[in-house]
Amino acid sequence: ASAPCLPGCKPPISNSAPVYRRAEIAVVFPLDNMGPSLTTLMATVAGNLFELREFSGLKLLDLDLPPEFSQHNPGPQFGIDGTRRLAGVEGRPLLGTIVKPSVGLSPVQTADLVSQLVDAEIDFIKDDELMANPPHSPLAERVAAVMPVIRRAAERTGKQAMYAFNVSDDVESMRRHHDLVLSAGGTCVMVSVNSVGLSGVRELRRTSQLPIHAHRNGWGMLTRSPGLGMEFPAYQQFWRLAGVDHLHVNGLQNKFWEPDDSVVRSIESCLKPVPTAPIVPVVSSGQWGGQAPATYQRTRTVDLLYLCGGGLMAHPLGPAAGYRAIRQAWEAAVAGIPLDKYAEEHEELRASLAKFGAPGGGK
Repeated sequence: ASAPCLPGCKPPISNSAPVYRRAEIAVVFPLDNMGPSLTTLMATVAGNLFELREFSGLKLLDLDLPPEFSQHNPGPQFGIDGTRRLAGVEGRPLLGTIVKPSVGLSPVQTADLVSQLVDAEIDFIKDDELMANPPHSPLAERVAAVMPVIRRAAERTGKQAMYAFNVSDDVESMRRHHDLVLSAGGTCVMVSVNSVGLSGVRELRRTSQLPIHAHRNGWGMLTRSPGLGMEFPAYQQFWRLAGVDHLHVNGLQNKFWEPDDSVVRSIESCLKPVPTAPIVPVVSSGQWGGQAPATYQRTRTVDLLYLCGGGLMAHPLGPAAGYRAIRQAWEAAVAGIPLDKYAEEHEELRASLAKFGAPGGGK
């Protein structure tokens, strides 16, 4: 290229018209330089190298870590198998939604919405990343309102929905929030990993008795530039080693900038058995049943958590029907049946197709 990707770079000496070239290289660091420390690893592979003027661009693509890292870091406590056991779901994706109390729902209003969803036997519900412990919906009040609804539904149906309460905070507060959810009978906590950091996640994992649902908000800042940052296959290894059980990966035909090939690569990287046992890829962002066939065709896996916001909540027959429509879409996808064909005998899916149209809608 005739111009660098980044400002402030140093042009080659004695070259009035420099050409900037791109290459993919492998760099080997001795383990003795850092030991199995995640924080030192981050400083080594994603630290001051990015500051050097000699680089006109720099992106970390992947990591190949020795076994010492998995031996000395906790890794996921529950992963795919433990999450399935707690959620009571086998042989298909876990299906769920995001409650958006950040737009002003009170704890009671949140519980009313959860009641509709658990009556339909939904698998998973999570707080929005913007909803942690605000004045209008304190975590303690939210837990106190939501968990009795979930427990009553479990008594009726024999299945307890997994609700990921957002406990993101300072380390001591996260520990207290976790204990509050645990004592109320909850089965999952959520953290915004880029906000709480590696040490925060590791400390939560050290005492946690619940799966850790990791939201990657802020990820675009780290990867969106083609000439700067890191790719997801490298990024996810840090959080797996730190101890998360689920990690967001975006979704196919999403509402953000990311192309489908990148999302598929992210899903595959979470399911690899290294550097730890696999974790649950969380597929979200503009999802509804319409993307289920492409997601299954591209990944050939049901070991994922498939979250739909408006694509479930805005269903014309209500949120409970929205959940059933997404489950029907995945049944059709796995069976290789076109959605419009499957919809002929499934009212909820038929209404969803009429509402959201071609795959990629329902955002």
